[in-house]
Parts: sequence; C-alpha cells; structure tokens
Amino acid sequence: MGTGTPSPESLAALDALRERIQHKTAKIGVVGLGYVGLPLIQAFVNAGFSTLGFDVDPEKIAALENGQSYIGHIPAEWIQEWTARDAFAATNDMARLAEPDVIIICVPTPLNDSRDPDLSYVEATAAQIAHALRPGQLVVLESTTYPGTTRDVMLPILNESGLALGSDFFVAYSPEREDPGNIDYTANKIPKVVGGMEPNSLELAVTLYSHAVVETVPVSNCEVAEACKILENTYRSINIAMVNELKVLFDRIGIDIWEVIEAAKTKPFGFQAFYPGPGLGGHCIPIDPFYLSWVARKHEMPTRFIELAGEINTSMPRYVVSRVAEALNDIGKPMRGSRIGILGVAYKKDVDDPRESPSFKLMELLQEKGALLSYNDPHIPILPSMRHYQVPRLASEPLTPDYLASQDCILIATDHSAYDYEMIVRHSQLVVDTRNATSHVTDGREKISKA
Repeated sequence: MGTGTPSPESLAALDALRERIQHKTAKIGVVGLGYVGLPLIQAFVNAGFSTLGFDVDPEKIAALENGQSYIGHIPAEWIQEWTARDAFAATNDMARLAEPDVIIICVPTPLNDSRDPDLSYVEATAAQIAHALRPGQLVVLESTTYPGTTRDVMLPILNESGLALGSDFFVAYSPEREDPGNIDYTANKIPKVVGGMEPNSLELAVTLYSHAVVETVPVSNCEVAEACKILENTYRSINIAMVNELKVLFDRIGIDIWEVIEAAKTKPFGFQAFYPGPGLGGHCIPIDPFYLSWVARKHEMPTRFIELAGEINTSMPRYVVSRVAEALNDIGKPMRGSRIGILGVAYKKDVDDPRESPSFKLMELLQEKGALLSYNDPHIPILPSMRHYQVPRLASEPLTPDYLASQDCILIATDHSAYDYEMIVRHSQLVVDTRNATSHVTDGREKISKA
C-alpha cells in the first residue's frame, strides 16, 4: 500500500489537515508521557492546541488524571492548568489513536542485552496506530534511533492500514532535543529538525512544529533527521571520552583536569568545554552512539572512534571504584565492610531522572567488593529497580551530620545544587568527589579525594 493516484477524498483529507494545523484546531496526540512526551505536551498546549496523551503505564495515567506529576521539573500545577482548560487528557486506551489529527511517538528506544537497537516499543506503537489510522492523520516519530528506522521499520507497519502515504496519511521524523531540568532550553525554545517521508509530510510537520518551537529546520528526508540526532550525541560521547581519558592520565602525573579545562575554555575560538565524570548517564549519550555503530556493522564498516569512546566511558565506574579503594587504603581501611554513602543517583544534577545513571554501576561494583551501601538523593527518595543493574532496595538517607559521620566514605556521584558541600566535607570522614563539586570548599580539604 502507500502508492497510487490520490482520490478526491484523499486530497480533501490533506487540505483539511493542513487547515486544522494552521488554525490550531488539530488535536495533538503524544504517545509516551515521560521526560520527552510531557514537555512536548506543554509546548503544544502553550501554543494553543488541544492534546491527548497516551501511555501504557496505568499509574502514570492515574497520576495525570488526578493532576499529579511524576517528573520533578514538570510541576503539578501545569497539568492541572492543562486539564482545567480542556487542553489535555490522558489515556491508556490505544483505540483512541483515531481521535488525534497528529500522533507524535515518544517511546523508549533502548539497547538489548547484546547492545543492539531494541525497537519493540516503536514497532508496537506503530502497529497500534495502524489499527486505528484514518485519512487525514500525521504520524511523527521523535524517539532516538538509527537512520532508516522511520522508512524501513515504521512505515511498512503503517502501510498495513491500507491507506496511501502522502495523501491519506503522512509520516515525518523529528528528533527530540529535551534537556531535563534545563530551564534555559525547554521544549519550545529549542530549534526542531524535521524530515518528511515525502513533500506533503514535510510541509505538514514543519507547519505543526513552527507553532510550538522557536525555529524549525527542515531537512531533505527522515534519514537526515535521524542521523542528525545520532551525530549530536556521538559528538558529545567522543569528547566526554577524551576528557575522561585525560582525567586518568593527568591524575597519574599530578595535574588537576578541572583546572586544565577552566584554563582551556578561556580560548574564545576552537574549543568547547566538556567535563569528566563517573560514567555516562541519561537515555541519549550512553545509547545513541551504539545505534550508529550497529548500522556501521551492517554495512561492514568499523567505527573506531565510537567504539573507543564507548570503551573509555564505560570504564569510568571501575576507575572511580579503584580511586575509592585507594582513598580508603590511605586511611587504613579496606573496601570490604566499609560503609559507603553515595550522594546522587540521578544521571545529572537537579533532576529526578535515573536512566542509565552511572551510580547504579558504581553500586554494583562496590557491592561486589563487599562495601556496605547507602545513598542520598533529594530528587529520588526510593532507589528504583533498573533493567540492566542489580542494585539493593534502598531509601534515601537523611543527609544529616550523624549520617555523614557514620560513613567511612562519602562518594559524590551527582553534584546536585541542593547539597551543602561545606557541611558534607565538615562532617564526613572521607569524601571522594567525581564531579569537582567540592572545589570551593576551604576547610577539610585533606579529607577530599578526586576521582
């Protein structure tokens, strides 16, 4: 399907959808109400559209129906305002996918156990859409994936509807660029790259997003838009790997990598600062480059930069654990049996997002060496179960002087702004800092070890 001469009814569907988008009477459906989907709802509601959110998790739907938020940087007041204005409703009834004029897919695209792309969520969502698809709908994939996914994976499933691409229904790809917790770059403030499956799809998608974002950047096809996202995050992965490797080297020769970076970034051209850490976290940077290397393997081409960056970044938790062992050894304590308190399990500062956080790998490695673990994170009160990590079921400990003093080592894994680092160092026996969070602490610097 998807070919043939458009019927008068199909042309009418195209014109009607174009008009609804232009006049903001189109209903926007968003599938996947997580760290990408909910901010996208906010952007379209603020632009004057009516929205319908879909998610398979009944707990999320119940929370939204009760005006509650499960994402820290999405206030409950926003959801209550959307609902009060009749601009938003949430459902797990996928039969209602026929209702929206636009369906935007924001579902997870993880890696499987062999580090190959897992597109099961995209495929399942596409099948549900195909079952409900009607003339006059635009389907946009935002989930990060490899070039060719929209055309080779999603489109054939949508074609099972029997409708014609480019006249009955329309398909585009626009990569999400969400930066959780960054108030300077909310969804409506970030330029949106848009690729269409054919000209009508591109025109409709660009018109749609131009209402909700600061700028649209149309590209020639979906593959370019898909590759754009992979490039952005591979660029970051490789540069972070470089500074992580330099951190290990400079530590051996007694040079502070953080001071080096601060000096280097005074150069007004030709340099962008990237910072080391205990490992990569979040959905994008630890995962996206492996999508590209998977594509390269299919085309019998090695991707040495990408693979090497992945090796370096995934080795950082082991480096941190070795530094913890050295710091404990310096004060006459073995790792086995030592009480280690981890500060921060979110993957980045000031968010409640634990996806792919290096803290979970740190916990695994520390447990293997016999450490007794606890943690504090003001944004994550209960340690969630993780798909790829075996971590203990813990609750965040109150960050009190007594708690700090009771730990043999405090490991700063995430540098939340809420932490009083002067107080932390003052009351701790030993602090291992992976984020340079204690750089301005003056008293007790002899207790601090960088990692």
